[in-house]
Order: sequence, then structure tokens, then C-alpha cells
Amino acid sequence: MMGLMGFLIRRVLNMAAVLLVTVLLTIAILGPSADAILKRAIEQETRAEILQNKELVGKFKDPRELEDYVKSQIQGKVASMGLNDPWYSPRRLWAIAMKVMTLDFGQSYYIRGYGGSSNVKDIILESLPRTVLLFGTATLLIAVLGILVGAAAARRAGSILDKAVLGYAVLSNSFPLWWIGMLAILVFSYTLRIFPARATPPILPSDPAYPMALLYHMALPLLTIALIGFGGWAYIVRNLVAGILQEDFITVAKARGVPERKIVYGHALRSAAPPIVTIIALALSGSFGGAMITEAVFDWPGLGRLYWEAIGLLDVPVIVGLTYVSTLIFLLSVFIADVLYGVFDPRVRVG
Repeated sequence: MMGLMGFLIRRVLNMAAVLLVTVLLTIAILGPSADAILKRAIEQETRAEILQNKELVGKFKDPRELEDYVKSQIQGKVASMGLNDPWYSPRRLWAIAMKVMTLDFGQSYYIRGYGGSSNVKDIILESLPRTVLLFGTATLLIAVLGILVGAAAARRAGSILDKAVLGYAVLSNSFPLWWIGMLAILVFSYTLRIFPARATPPILPSDPAYPMALLYHMALPLLTIALIGFGGWAYIVRNLVAGILQEDFITVAKARGVPERKIVYGHALRSAAPPIVTIIALALSGSFGGAMITEAVFDWPGLGRLYWEAIGLLDVPVIVGLTYVSTLIFLLSVFIADVLYGVFDPRVRVG
């Protein structure tokens, strides 16, 4: 029990250290241009707020007095946000890092959520479930298909099925997902007109019909991701199971008359469970890394498309928030994979 607690504590401390380093590196990379972008956004927002207030503007007879008042308000907001200090000052770096670590990402100056909120945390939380829905479902579908097909190919090593799995794995991994996605949109949306070209439903999330519309619009990107991904999965599982089928305990099981199906799908797959679980967890977290291009191609309203928009607009708070959340998801996936590895592999528990 103490060994398990020590393991968990070490993992949590490692995760915190990696997250802190990620935040500091992100700030360091964006720092030289971030201040100029934020100050320009503050200036535009403050100036627009003052000029739209006709009653306030009417109090100034001299345009220069109005301009001086606008500049003083801008300087006050800049000072209140701590932008007077350079981005590399230790005090400011630490303050920003602690805010980000506690999920306080600030306000976005260019992007708004579906509810009109400019809070970066709210905007990310709106998009996160859609990315999890698409890539989580796709990963599980790929894993199930890959395990079933890969185990069947290992059971019939050297057969037509085995060679077909190898060929499909090589073929499907030879083309980038975004290119296959564009072909899928061309064929199934514009030629056959089976699925919509844009994966973003044309109705608001507040509409009762939105969940069904979202699932319908998700069909094409989901099928594309699954068809491209499961070939490599099947090949990996095939090699894992084929290697285990050569072990002595499998030979003993065959000699005892255990049915071949039970040997493959019971004993062999169970022995291959630890690396398979690890690959599933890493594939799930890794899929978020490729979400940007995939979601941009299909126009899926998730974290990837939000990242794409934030980079195009140079919305620094959103970029920092998404980088932190993506890193956090990856680290949590690795942590869960480590724990599950110990559940499936007794040797890890003993160690």
C-alpha cells in the first residue's frame, strides 16, 4: 500500500513539474509579441467603450482632453493587468504561471463562446466535450476493431486475412488524415450528398435538436478517422498476440485441449492487455495533438478548431489555455495508463 502511495505521489509531482515547465515555455515563446498584442487589444476595447458613451464624450469640449482621458484609461488598465513590467520579470512570470496552473486563463479579446462569454476557461469548456466525443469515440472504435481484426489475423498467421491486414495497415498509414478527410468530403458530401460538408451543426447548442444534429454531423469525420486508424491498430495487436501464441503456456493450453478461440481471445489477449491498454491511453491523448488540422478540415467545433482560430487571431490567452489543457490531458492519460498497467500486469504490482 505504501509503495502504491509513493508511486502516485511521485507521478503527481512529476505532472505538476511538467505542467509548470510547459506554462513557462509557452509564456517565453509568446512573450516577445504577447505584450504588444494585449496592449493593442486593451487600447481598442477601451477606446471603443469610451467613444460609444455619448454622454461621457459630450462632457469634453476639447478633442485633446478627450484623447488624454482615453490614454489615461488605457494606461490604468495596462497597469492593472501588470503589463508595465516586462514579460520576463520573475514576479510577472510567476503570477501568470500560478494563474494558468489554477485554470485562470483570463479573458479573450477576439473569441467569444456560444453564450457570448469572453472567459477563456468557459470557451475551452464549451469546446472540450466535442473533441472528447469525436476523438474518444473514434479511439474506442479503432481499438475494438483493431483488437478483433488483429487477434483474428494472429490466429490465422500467413493467411489471406493476415496479409490483408498488413497491406491495409501500410496503405492507411501512408496518407495524411487531413488529405483523406478532404477526399471524404468531396465524395460523400459533394458527390454522393450523404453527409454534410461542414461538421458544425447550423443550429445553436440551446436548440433541443442540437445533440442529434451534432451526432449526424460527426458521422463523416468519425468514420474517416476510424477507417484510417484501425489498420495500424490491427497490425500492432496482430504482432503482440502472434508473439504470445508462441509462449510455453499457450503450448500447454493447446495440449490440454483448450479451444483455440478461448486461447486467442482469452489467454493471449489477456496477456497482451498491458501494452494494449497503454497504447489506447496514449492514442487517446495523442489524438488531441492532431485535432487541430482534423477539426479544421471537417470544421468540427472542438478544441482543435478553437486552437486554429486562436493562432490565426494571435489570441494569446486562448493559446496559453489550450496548450495547458492539452498537456494536462496527455499527462492524465499517461497517469491512467500507468495505473491500469499495474492492474493488468501482476509483475508491476509486485514491483
